[in-house]
Amino acid sequence: MFKKLLSGLNQKKVKVFSLFLLCSFLSWFISNLSESYESRTDFILNYRNLPDTLLLGKDSEDVIQAKIRASGFQFLYHNFFKERIDVDVSQTTFQNGKYILAGEELRKQMDLQLSPSISLMDLDRRELVVDMYRVASKEVPIKANLNLQLQQNYLLEGGILITPDHIVVKGPRWEIDSINEITTSALQMNDVSSDFSREVSLMLPKGLENSVFSAGKAVVSGSVAKFSEKVFEVPVKVLNIPEGYQVQTFPDRVTVVCKATIDRLKEISKADFEVVADYAQLNGSGGSTLFLKITQRPENVYDVRLQENNTVNFVLKQL
Repeated sequence: MFKKLLSGLNQKKVKVFSLFLLCSFLSWFISNLSESYESRTDFILNYRNLPDTLLLGKDSEDVIQAKIRASGFQFLYHNFFKERIDVDVSQTTFQNGKYILAGEELRKQMDLQLSPSISLMDLDRRELVVDMYRVASKEVPIKANLNLQLQQNYLLEGGILITPDHIVVKGPRWEIDSINEITTSALQMNDVSSDFSREVSLMLPKGLENSVFSAGKAVVSGSVAKFSEKVFEVPVKVLNIPEGYQVQTFPDRVTVVCKATIDRLKEISKADFEVVADYAQLNGSGGSTLFLKITQRPENVYDVRLQENNTVNFVLKQL
């Protein structure tokens, strides 16, 4: 029993000792992290304020190493989360075919972004070379690759709309000069009887490593309406009748078929059409038949046609 009691006391002492040891270690660790140190660390570079005439090349530096003075806590944080630094490339100068950001300017930009408790001691370079190149800009129309199948007695009003209807491509002139249009990915729509709107990807050219496009998608839309047909009895008008004569056509009225939306057909009358026969087409041949032509039709209709033959017989009478 005495041995069990002694063993229990020893285990308790070990636990108490371990707890004090852990507390002492944490106190020492926190005390050391609170002190200032000088060491090197990496910063990730984000390039900002590129002029419209320049693009960032693929050889630009992504990381810069700097010697800083900071607390142990801050160095611990940097080991897990690399800090990002914005680099204003509008402050670069063009020297010997390269865009250079002077070391003093780079230090100034970094100092403005670092925490006041962090001191920037030194950089791993005297200047930063930014890989940029001059670009051309070009507007290219977008063409819809759409196969649209409408239901019977339905039509497309106003054509296909593409938003945006063009794309801006920027890059070296030798890359973008050959781009004349951009098509959408294939879109198949069957049995359509209502308005539609679909977002589709753009088929951007491959292999243009130094070019960028203002958009990667577009919206293809259209208005669909039900149509019908209506017939109109329109008088035949004869042109270029010889002086002193009159022409009587048989028939003197013809049937015109107009195809449009139901609402539009309600607004149309026979006065919106004109059908003419030109006597001058005979050219003195002495024939008795004239060809008809629809010379006036209403706007915003799908189709206008003569229902029957496109000729009329006539009789020339002297006045």
